Amino acid sequence: MKKWFEDKFEDNKIRSYTRHRMSKPLFGSFFRRHSTTNWIIAINIIIFFVIWVTILTLGEDFFNNNILNYIALQPSLFFDGYILQIFTSMFIHIDAGHLLANMVSLFFIGNFVEKLIGRKRFVLVYILSGIFAGLLYASLSILLGSSGGVGEKIFVSPAIFAVGASGAIFALLGILAVLIPYNRVYLIAGPIIAIILLAVARSIFPSSSFMPILDLLVSLYFIFAIVSILSFNSKLMRISVPIEMPFWVLPIVAIVPLVIIGLFVDLPIGNTAHLGGLIAGLLYANYLKVKYRKKTEIIKRYFSRR
Repeated sequence: MKKWFEDKFEDNKIRSYTRHRMSKPLFGSFFRRHSTTNWIIAINIIIFFVIWVTILTLGEDFFNNNILNYIALQPSLFFDGYILQIFTSMFIHIDAGHLLANMVSLFFIGNFVEKLIGRKRFVLVYILSGIFAGLLYASLSILLGSSGGVGEKIFVSPAIFAVGASGAIFALLGILAVLIPYNRVYLIAGPIIAIILLAVARSIFPSSSFMPILDLLVSLYFIFAIVSILSFNSKLMRISVPIEMPFWVLPIVAIVPLVIIGLFVDLPIGNTAHLGGLIAGLLYANYLKVKYRKKTEIIKRYFSRR
């Protein structure tokens, strides 16, 4: 990879810093300061522990009544003036499984995108895309989610809180879907299937005494599935139900089926935020294609052959 890129970059007279960045090992900088992706992951993890220390120390009721309104995105409160929610919610995770899934995704996808576009662009895209995803989520919720029925199922009630980094992560997926559309990638379907089955069970047996046990089992599977991915053992990875597909298909498969299922079952997934992040990523990637046509063509051709 290094020699191929050096030859191509020299032939096309592309800047040396880009060649230097692309020739480095993809994930070798996990503990190095220049990896912005890993600093963002660290911030998310620290905030998660601070939240849980607060909950355990001061109580869940105190947290929900005095803190959650300021840091989690609730459309009705956001448009009443709680504007910092749009930023802080990007770094908030209440559930350990949610945090683990998002941070593992961010580690692989984020480090990859950061290698392609550079640290400064990555930070700007990540923050602005996350904000745009939150704005779209909140706006559609206010406009279309307050009417009840199908509108509420698709666009979510304005009273519902939303947290997590997935809007920004979908922006990174959008960038890769444009820059390396034919590179093969795995959708980890197991945890998604588990969430859907849990939601179905809750809707059928809302008062069942077995539900807390099922919640625990799904959470344990969720964590075990993520660990199996990180093991890079082909047999263990089957536990997470990986489905191979080209990058351009991944965002579609990760959004459309969940929207359809959400019409029948209440899912704890902010599809409109995912869509907002994806739109932001697609727009930025197409801007890069126009401004840096030769660079993006080289990247596309190289990863299409992998």
